[in-house]
Amino acid sequence: MLNQSLISDRTHRMSVNAIREILKVVSQPGMISLAGGIPAPGSFPMDIIRELSRQVIDTYGSTAFQYGPTEGFAPLRHHLAERLIKKGIQTTPENVFISSGSQGALDAVGKVLISKGDKIGVESPTYLGAIQAFDPYEPEYVTLVTDEKGLVPESLETVLGRTSLKFIYLVPTFQNPSGRTLPMERRERIAAILTRYDVLLVEDDPYSDLRYDGEALKPLKALAPDHVLYIGTLSKVFAPGLRVGFYVPPALLEDWLVIVKQGVDLHTSTFNQALAAEYLSGNHLEQHLPHIIARYKPKKDAMLEALATFFPNDFTWSRPEGGMFVWVEGPPGYDMQALYQRGLKKSVAFVPGKYFFVDPQKGMETMRLNFTMANEATIHAAIHILSSLL
Repeated sequence: MLNQSLISDRTHRMSVNAIREILKVVSQPGMISLAGGIPAPGSFPMDIIRELSRQVIDTYGSTAFQYGPTEGFAPLRHHLAERLIKKGIQTTPENVFISSGSQGALDAVGKVLISKGDKIGVESPTYLGAIQAFDPYEPEYVTLVTDEKGLVPESLETVLGRTSLKFIYLVPTFQNPSGRTLPMERRERIAAILTRYDVLLVEDDPYSDLRYDGEALKPLKALAPDHVLYIGTLSKVFAPGLRVGFYVPPALLEDWLVIVKQGVDLHTSTFNQALAAEYLSGNHLEQHLPHIIARYKPKKDAMLEALATFFPNDFTWSRPEGGMFVWVEGPPGYDMQALYQRGLKKSVAFVPGKYFFVDPQKGMETMRLNFTMANEATIHAAIHILSSLL
């Protein structure tokens, strides 16, 4: 029998994704899930997938089924560059690189940048998938102060004034898990801080296209281009199973991130990249995005209305203008893990917020609620059930 010594030392920092384990539990029939961070299947452009597949075969032939360059499928890089320029990011196709979902880019960032003991600045709470991607490389996390508007710039400057950060990781728009969005005034101040301290920011931006209210904000990459590695994905606006993500790095990191990807998967699926290229080139995203927003906005509104109707006065929650999540905070000392267990018995599931904190002592009184998967009536009923258990 193989000995445990076969396993490398770095695995002591690895663990299963708690949310994906929760999703296994809540997949049983009859369960109302407010737990997943996944797009609704009804948001996928199924009516054009068959036609897009035909176009890929007609346009690219066997090339769509062949090995491709690690940097990415050239037509897709071209169309993504055009789209990013509209967001205020000045780039070229040669500066846009394709990853296997944004998660692939996060792992590559960890492998290229993190040495054991390096300090990384993160929000509190922060995206669990980023923690899972970075942990095997054994960093130390430095928690940055946040409020209902996201990262507090003064907190970042204070930290940078007393310690050296390898990089900062932020989800500035409709953050997972909190739903918060960094306002423009703070973005400008943070961009100035990045430049002044000559520090790198990893900007994870999977949700900004899912805006239901308010005006779009410029990415931090547009404000401090030489100090921001921008990561995006088509998972939320096309189809997550295709695993098509992308990133725009500072020049220093371009070659290293490509070398890392060569060692992992050579390149992202050529056929899937070609599908994405046709999706963008045919203006299908612009035509389909309003349907996604029209599907999600009433669900978000229904959840906020139900929380206001049923939850106690000593609970507070975020009021996102987009994205997929609402963040709830109970009074100090409240045990959301216990509520989660009681909710399962009533066939309602959510994600306890403690999983999104790098400090295991934090977040016991918080929860993340997802509104994209259930309809409005079901969301209303689920919030009512949870309130009865509080």
